[in-house]
Amino acid sequence: HDVAQDVVITEPDCGTLRGIAMSALMNNDEIAEPLYERILGRTALDRVYHPKTGELIVSGGQELTEEISHAIEDAGIEELEIRSQTDRRSDEIRLNRYIANAGICSRRDADKLIEAGEIKVNNKVITEMGYQVMPTDIVKYGNRKLNREKPVYLLLNKPKDFLTTTEDPNDRKTVMELVKNATESRIYPVGRLDRNTTGLLLITNDGELADKLTHPSNEIEKIYQAELDKPLTDEDFEKIKEGLTLEDGEIKVDDLAKVTPDGYVIGVKIHSGKNRIVRRIFEHLGYEVTKLDRTTFAGLTKKDLPRGSWRFLTERELVKLKYLM
Repeated sequence: HDVAQDVVITEPDCGTLRGIAMSALMNNDEIAEPLYERILGRTALDRVYHPKTGELIVSGGQELTEEISHAIEDAGIEELEIRSQTDRRSDEIRLNRYIANAGICSRRDADKLIEAGEIKVNNKVITEMGYQVMPTDIVKYGNRKLNREKPVYLLLNKPKDFLTTTEDPNDRKTVMELVKNATESRIYPVGRLDRNTTGLLLITNDGELADKLTHPSNEIEKIYQAELDKPLTDEDFEKIKEGLTLEDGEIKVDDLAKVTPDGYVIGVKIHSGKNRIVRRIFEHLGYEVTKLDRTTFAGLTKKDLPRGSWRFLTERELVKLKYLM
């Protein structure tokens, strides 16, 4: 916790920084390479990526701020915030409080667990009373990863013209405005939907589950309904089903169906999490997606959930969701 020496890069929606940390999996080398070479490639630096908050901590001093800024600018990345670790002190809480907030036990009993060496922070056993932890720290009791707060799971039917991010420097509307009265816990979207894409979005403070749901290896299934500017021909329908080669590699849908007989509305089942993948599939064949709606995500549906509304996940949905993992 040498707070004076670190620079923190924050991207609320996690997407681009995930491209840095997992570029091979995400096939996002165009963004990953310049940042890796300019920042992460410096062997003298310690770097830690936190999927829960979307923060990449680069230890090495404030003199790196300008270089990091230039690297981000060169990579064409916007809406990033760079701030010193000194600004983060207000986010620190005592470890015993963290454990109590996670619902494990009281603060007094948490002190006993700490004293007994039962608690690890970032894979290091902590026995120090009064130890301070950050929201980005990984706290474990045995093999169980603890959340700073009681887990919250919301399902939102996202309307058009809302950004899937926790905050926007240009004061544009974000999905967080739609759920601002849902809980006092710090929650964030799982994955993202484009500004003009509507439909199902999971919002939570469960970082472990969020990371699993967005990890490419888990192949989480999503179903979209795409409205096109012209009817999809039978020939192009078959091309999509057989698989296409896009600029970032091969892509194959899990299933495809014509929702309307005229071929204007198409249902797409897909597990890929690549950026704008559904739109890019149709654009590759000369179609424009005029409307795109996600109807299903990881087995969850937006049935009886009006556009712009949200609800908590049911116990049954949560069990089913975690069973997928």
